[in-house]
Amino acid sequence: MRNDMIRFSRKQRQVLTWWRQNRWQAIICDGAVRSGKTFCMGLSFFLWAQSCFDGRQFALCGKTVGALRRNLLTELVPCLRRIGMIVRENRSANSLTVEFGGQRNQFLLFGGKDESSAALIQGSTLAGLLLDEAALMPRSFVEQAVARCSVRGSKLWFNCNPEGPEHWFYKEWIEKAESRGALRLHFTMADNPGLSPEIRQRYERLYTGVFYRRFVQGEWAAAQGLVYDFFDPARDAVPVLEGAFSRWRVSVDYGTVNPLSMGLWGERDGVWYRVEEAYYDSRREGRQKTDAEYADMLDRLAAGREIQRVIVDPSAASFIETLRQRGWRVKKANNDVADGIRVTADLLRQRRIVLCNTCRDCLREMALYCWDEKAGKDAPKKEHDHAMDEMRYFAMDLSGGEKGGFAAVSVARGGYR
Repeated sequence: MRNDMIRFSRKQRQVLTWWRQNRWQAIICDGAVRSGKTFCMGLSFFLWAQSCFDGRQFALCGKTVGALRRNLLTELVPCLRRIGMIVRENRSANSLTVEFGGQRNQFLLFGGKDESSAALIQGSTLAGLLLDEAALMPRSFVEQAVARCSVRGSKLWFNCNPEGPEHWFYKEWIEKAESRGALRLHFTMADNPGLSPEIRQRYERLYTGVFYRRFVQGEWAAAQGLVYDFFDPARDAVPVLEGAFSRWRVSVDYGTVNPLSMGLWGERDGVWYRVEEAYYDSRREGRQKTDAEYADMLDRLAAGREIQRVIVDPSAASFIETLRQRGWRVKKANNDVADGIRVTADLLRQRRIVLCNTCRDCLREMALYCWDEKAGKDAPKKEHDHAMDEMRYFAMDLSGGEKGGFAAVSVARGGYR
């Protein structure tokens, strides 16, 4: 076998050929991370489109267009070219033109990151639709995209990793797959022949609790218990290292009636340590502080260190302005809670971020921070969460600002492959 040939499992081969049967109008591939569903679905989608249509429009959708390019097209487009397709990309128009077998079609790229995204795809007439990480997109976007597929013979392609069992996509598409004319294929890591036993074991070690059940076992499992159930303060919290740190950053969760939390982070040899904190609970202290007083707290926490940036709760507009007037380099935090918790958990497990035993309020919240089992979606309880939010802001900033690495990839795509 040539080194550049691709081996497919039985289930992957089923994805590649399902569209030859008139019985199915859609396919849903869900399951574990690194189970091989994304690439084979993308390859099958292009083979189907170029075999069955000429001069038509199709849509490829991810949580963002950038994530779609990184997680599907970067690997897929070279493969399409190797099998003889001519692929031209127009980045400014977010589109691909593909020629194969004398037939030419256009593929439009869309991002479905929030409720406003539905307007982007409205008005398109499509012969087919592929939704990468469908469970991470708003229902309004998915339903609008599906409604655009009005060409005779059009088909729908969905892939995703599991969320909670009350998620709308699970209820409306996976549980109703047969009545919707959809073939549902559930993937595990064993369905990916390109995944070595060593890499599989690495992924299995990364997760515990609900994340293990979802991303390794491929279950649509409810989030229960502690959010960071793997974290043991006696084992995982460390004393502050002696000597110099190479870089410094601060993360802030702002509160007036609710507590304010600030974390001071220092880098040593590629690891970021939360070495010190400032925490103020106005209810406990019996007095609210002003933005200027909070800025004074930041001055004391920084203690003359060169702070690269201060990552702040994006809703704290007046406090952000106060800091900027004082000369601080401020960055508004990414406040995506579900993605942020996943990324924070990954970085904590990998020891890319480490909590020092001097951060008592942060460690106290870690032991109390629980999932809200009544929320109907992945959401922590809105209590004991101020240092937790601030730590999440830091983790999202760190992953978003670096290239490579599992956590960086996961936050860029807003999920897992």
